Amino acid sequence: MNNKFYYLKSFLLLFILTLFISCSDDENNESEAEAYTRNQQELEAYIEANDLNVEKSNSGLYYIITTEGEGATPTTSSDVTVKYKGYFLDGTVFDQATTEVEFNLGQVIPGFREGISYMQEGGSATLLMPARLAYGSRGSGPIPPNTAIAFDIELIATE
Repeated sequence: MNNKFYYLKSFLLLFILTLFISCSDDENNESEAEAYTRNQQELEAYIEANDLNVEKSNSGLYYIITTEGEGATPTTSSDVTVKYKGYFLDGTVFDQATTEVEFNLGQVIPGFREGISYMQEGGSATLLMPARLAYGSRGSGPIPPNTAIAFDIELIATE
């Protein structure tokens, strides 16, 4: 009887482990290189569809300085005060600060940090970034893994 119980427990444990492993997240098997290629295609299609005149950095960040500022230019470790809107390429807003917010650029995603370094106080810009410059293969909150995103930023002040 004990032997039977042991085999039943072993079988049950093996079954549960198999079930758990088979239910793991297989949706995100896309490599970073595949995601980057797909993101570039999505970003280029967005740029073409919206007839945007963009600059592209070596990292893959697309940006448009929509209003030239006249003040200081932040470094990648500056404290900045901004207003911003983060959105998907379909226009759905995932985050927005309509009132001024202050933070250190060391605390933000790489694409935001890089893009704001092209701006001057008083200026505004649109940033279009692949996932690897945003929230990567993990995503964050409402942002799915490997998703290209955009930001409209107004740089109020930099310290």
